[in-house]
Amino acid sequence: MQIQINQLSKRYGREKYALREINLNINSGMFGLLGPNGAGKTTLMRILVTLLPPTFGEVTIDGLDLKKHRKEIRKLVGYLPQDFSTFSKMAVWEFLEYAACLSGLRSRKARMAKVDKLLESVGLFEVRDRKAAKLSGGMKRRLGIAQTLIADPRVLVVDEPTVGLDPQERLRFRNLMADLSREEIIIILSTHIVGDISSTCTDMALLSDGKIVFNGSPDDLIAASKDKVWHISARDQELDRLQETYPVISAVPAEDGYELRVVADRIDDRPAEPVPPNLEDAYIYFMQSIGYEMSMESKGAAW
Repeated sequence: MQIQINQLSKRYGREKYALREINLNINSGMFGLLGPNGAGKTTLMRILVTLLPPTFGEVTIDGLDLKKHRKEIRKLVGYLPQDFSTFSKMAVWEFLEYAACLSGLRSRKARMAKVDKLLESVGLFEVRDRKAAKLSGGMKRRLGIAQTLIADPRVLVVDEPTVGLDPQERLRFRNLMADLSREEIIIILSTHIVGDISSTCTDMALLSDGKIVFNGSPDDLIAASKDKVWHISARDQELDRLQETYPVISAVPAEDGYELRVVADRIDDRPAEPVPPNLEDAYIYFMQSIGYEMSMESKGAAW
């Protein structure tokens, strides 16, 4: 199973681009699409699930052309949007059975067996009789996953799945995604939350301003920020200046001020100790670098 994306662009009007010349190969397993809000992640997801036509470029899913085989591709793809909603008056099992009917499963016995199996797999069997509207946010996201799996998709696209979830539900959701990724399917996880990627994905792309600015493993991104993350001890009165000078990842109060974790190519104006980077450090460093380069390009164009 593979998704191939070649020179994909989405343009609104004559000059406003949501995506520019996207090139990606996505194979079976968990693929992370990371980037800030407004980077173009949702636009790309909606194109892949055939809800939005591209302006230019080509996409093939399992050898099927997105432009020519939309009906066939829709049978392969399950999509959980960020704003997933249920029918408030339906019980959990009724909502899933309804989804099974829509997917073409005619036998009620087969539908109920599948509903029970999916509820077990997402940890909702014990609340199967509860009204869907009464579920917690995390439970609703798990119900959304069950609903997308009802038709046995080969590609699962999940958009910002952990926004608004508490830490326990976020961990549960990540574990569920990791379990699903062991099957021979593609799971595309689109998020701006770095922890969602570091916990589950072995391959990823970083999207900024509609462009792919990094494609590789999370370890590759971390390696790119080696010797760029620093520990600084700062007094209270120094904090504001340091925050204006460097991207500060964390500021932990200490007895004499703060212990700071910052990203920078170098620290020249004070003692600083380099520390091993994690994925969040790498993401912030990379985005800061990209932002600086884009600023210089913009100034050059203006000049």
